[in-house]
Amino acid sequence: MATLLYRIGRLAFGRRGVVTSAWFVLLAVLAGVLLTLGSAPTSSVTIPGTESQRALEALAKEFPQASGASGTVVVRAPEGQTVVAPAGKAVVDDVVARAGKVPGVVGALSPFDTKALSPDGRYGLVTVQFDRTADELTAEQRSAYEALGDGAPSGWAVAAGGEPLLATPEIGSTEGIGVLVALVVLVITFGSLVAAGMTMVNALIGVGVGMIGLLIVGHAVELSSVTPVLALMLGLAVGIDYSLFITSRYRHNLALGLERQEAAGRAVGTAGTAVVFAGLTVIIALAGLSVVGIPFLTAMGLAAAGTVLVAVLVAVTLLPALLGLAGDRVLSRRQRRADAAGTDLDEGADNRGFAWGRFTVRHRVPVLLAGIVVLGAVALPAAGMRLALPDDGTAPAASSKRIAYDLISDGFGEGFNGRLVMVVHGDTQQQVQQATEGAAKAASGLSDVLAVAPGQTSADGRTTILAVIPRSGPTAEATFDLVRDLRSALAVTAGATGAEISVTGVTAVGVDVSDKLSAALPVYLLVVVGLGFVLLMLMFRSLLVPLTATLGFLLTIGAAFGATVAIFQWGWLSSLVGLDTAGPLVSFLPILLIGILFGLAMDYEVFLVSRMREDFVHGETAREAVVAGVGHGARVVVAAALIMMSVFAGFVLVEDPIIKSMGFALAFGVAVDAFVVRLSLVPAVMSFLGDRAWWLPRWLDRVMPNVDIEGEKLRPASGSGDPEGAERPAVQTAP
Repeated sequence: MATLLYRIGRLAFGRRGVVTSAWFVLLAVLAGVLLTLGSAPTSSVTIPGTESQRALEALAKEFPQASGASGTVVVRAPEGQTVVAPAGKAVVDDVVARAGKVPGVVGALSPFDTKALSPDGRYGLVTVQFDRTADELTAEQRSAYEALGDGAPSGWAVAAGGEPLLATPEIGSTEGIGVLVALVVLVITFGSLVAAGMTMVNALIGVGVGMIGLLIVGHAVELSSVTPVLALMLGLAVGIDYSLFITSRYRHNLALGLERQEAAGRAVGTAGTAVVFAGLTVIIALAGLSVVGIPFLTAMGLAAAGTVLVAVLVAVTLLPALLGLAGDRVLSRRQRRADAAGTDLDEGADNRGFAWGRFTVRHRVPVLLAGIVVLGAVALPAAGMRLALPDDGTAPAASSKRIAYDLISDGFGEGFNGRLVMVVHGDTQQQVQQATEGAAKAASGLSDVLAVAPGQTSADGRTTILAVIPRSGPTAEATFDLVRDLRSALAVTAGATGAEISVTGVTAVGVDVSDKLSAALPVYLLVVVGLGFVLLMLMFRSLLVPLTATLGFLLTIGAAFGATVAIFQWGWLSSLVGLDTAGPLVSFLPILLIGILFGLAMDYEVFLVSRMREDFVHGETAREAVVAGVGHGARVVVAAALIMMSVFAGFVLVEDPIIKSMGFALAFGVAVDAFVVRLSLVPAVMSFLGDRAWWLPRWLDRVMPNVDIEGEKLRPASGSGDPEGAERPAVQTAP
């Protein structure tokens, strides 16, 4: 591996003009294709095979007029007035008339026809039915629907809410803040604007190619609205980090006196090998989402994995070409002056990383105890974690859908925001009528049911839908229990009548998604951690090092879950992240967080521990190897972690609560893993283990391939040539 990457690095450096032009041409061609195709459609979160999804598919076939997105426009009269008064009726009629003219609307029902009036007469609900599902609506249709709340008479409140306002998260200037912070970190780390800018440009080209390619693929396969955001988030973070690692090694090689092309080849052959394996861990973790068997998660994982793969390819091909174009300007002014004077450019053992390495080894017991106790305490809230699909009650306070949600809760009760839909289907009209009566009776008998609305029957009389109004909100635990209890009760009715009775609706879909993901989480964790363990064992030829890395990851993920629950579910310090209302975490956050953080955590493990192993196999004691690993790797790992934190934290500024929680959980998880686990706990444990850290059964050592992560084959033996046949100075390969 190291020899192959070494040759790629030298080739790219030597043919820098061709390689750079090729990547820019690829980016331009992909951009042209995307401009021709236009933006790709997005799909909603669904899980085929669940009861709620089967019911929705049946509605689309048997009851097409009820299968599109359904919205609710709330009208509230001023204090002391009612919507049933002549003035109020005029306001409501105007809203109904305007709603009927919204593109794609097939019907707007007045509250006077549906009896959707509050007991005090101040509130009325206008039901708006679209001909398409929410994810199929255009931005213009959504805007026109949302505008129904504009222009209300003085003292009146009109707000549009519900499914039609399913919005696609927008990426804007807030994410750019994270990129700017990352650029500042690069400038401080390198002491050179050219080195920092080149590293950033390299990463941005990789992100551009990956993202445009993903958006093009979105025309052929269904992608959820969160998928491109996740891919962008990861592509930026790992793209900058991987470029940082290789550029740092290149500068280190120049400091040792290597010729430029040789320095680039050795940098790609050594640090590039670590980048490839670090990227593989991220790709394995993301592609592993496929084993869960949930299409939208599979698409998210593969899309993000593809972006990471592009970042790796760009790092080992385009970056050495850019290094060739940059020349000596990749060095800081101090280094260029030192080079001109012929003095040593290497920091040696005087940097703060060595001091921290010696501290963690010397005080390993207090470091271990403090780290484990603190992370354990932070992880405690994770025991109370609740999962659900977000409802409009957690939307930004000033948004139309949040205003509509609050108005409905005030006028009718929170349960009106999470209405369940019972779908009754049979072979004959008589069978359907009998089953409908039984279903309504069964639902009315449940304690958390506020009301069962009269049913609507299809033209052939074989399908009826009934609305069930819970007493509690859409994401309340009581509503989740109601869905399960209702299905159990309806199973009895279905068995007695022979009809098919299903429960669906946004709330029921959320219950199914959460249950399916919760059941899949242990399997996914086992598969991903198991594959990661094997990969680390192959890289480090050790059993205890992968075990230590895995246990450290469990501390990381526990702390990340705990902090996210405390802020986003319990509401602690929620104002610091701009969260208006706390609530359950989005259902797919835990499984995504595990996959992404595992890959990123192994990045730092690879870059730190590979140096420890390198020094150990070349004669250093286990203690000296640990100190050297931290000393040589700390500065780069700290910079890499700060960059990832900056990129992820930029997404915390997005209004969408899903993206906000993902950005926070990833930023916090990276901080914990890099600074507490990898730079503190791992060195302390490694110093405890000593030589035993590198133990591997002989039989296993014989059967495992040697991937040469230390770049041993790039070290010329005494009196022999190097991979290219010429004697060159040996390089101490620091991460």
